[in-house]
Amino acid sequence: MESPNYTNLDSSVFFLLGIPGLEQFHLWFSPPVCCLGTATIVGNMTILVVVATEPALHKPVYLFLCMLSTIDLAASFSTVPKLLAILWCGAGDISASGCLAQMFFIHAFCMMESTVLLALAFDRYVAICHPLRYATILTDTIIAHIGVVAMVRGSMPMLPCPFLIGRLSFCQSHVIPHTYCEHMAVVKLACGDTRPNRMYGLTAALLVIGVDLFCIGLSYVLIARAVLRLSSHEARSKALGTCGSHVCVILISYTPALFSFFTHRFGRHIPIHIHILFANVYLLFPPALNPMVYGVKTREIRERVVKVFQRGKGTQIKASE
Repeated sequence: MESPNYTNLDSSVFFLLGIPGLEQFHLWFSPPVCCLGTATIVGNMTILVVVATEPALHKPVYLFLCMLSTIDLAASFSTVPKLLAILWCGAGDISASGCLAQMFFIHAFCMMESTVLLALAFDRYVAICHPLRYATILTDTIIAHIGVVAMVRGSMPMLPCPFLIGRLSFCQSHVIPHTYCEHMAVVKLACGDTRPNRMYGLTAALLVIGVDLFCIGLSYVLIARAVLRLSSHEARSKALGTCGSHVCVILISYTPALFSFFTHRFGRHIPIHIHILFANVYLLFPPALNPMVYGVKTREIRERVVKVFQRGKGTQIKASE
């Protein structure tokens, strides 16, 4: 594969390098990326179809799960096509406006997902600590408002970023050592004073992700305290079992995200390909694994998925007769 002529790139074009130091393995990375992309589409579409077609699943927790699936699908479509183009044929060129748009949507979707995970934690808190008030607290109106808040809360902090980057000059390299237009990866290419960009990015992340993590942790402290007060061991196990899938999704989502966030800012001694790999794990694995986690650990979803497939199989048999 020929290396692109970076020096002749137009000033309005950036080039995504992929995984620096592992370019010779790009083709080998493409099958796992294809599998994860396919799993993301199939898994999340299955969740959306099953919840939409089963009235028994029109409950707050499953509506929040639909929000999560929608965000995961949107985030996947904003990253996977370009990533595959880079891995298959080195097509890393991207316009400045396209790069800023990808940056905005990737980070906005991540913040939206964090808000929905907080909403799921609140759902579990109300279900376990205030079960008699669950239906009156989490009404359809409140759920709709939470969905709007998630969109606004994810989009608004990212709106200034394209303008802050637009004021910078890129007088040297336009080669981004990454597989997508990550905020700090682009900022590091600038020649001028990037402190406002760095400070704003750090502040926005702490105000959204940091606050969400604190509130999620607080909700589970309150849940644990309420569960420990239950006299029956069976009741305690059942209460904690309802939180299992959510805890798994939190670990899957936040662990690589925090590693990627901190290594970009403080991990000077960590090889860049390790950072890029974790950044891609953060974007690829949670959308693919979230439906599997909820599908396996949530009995209602598991039973409805089997029911839908059996219904489809029965329809095919009747059509063939």
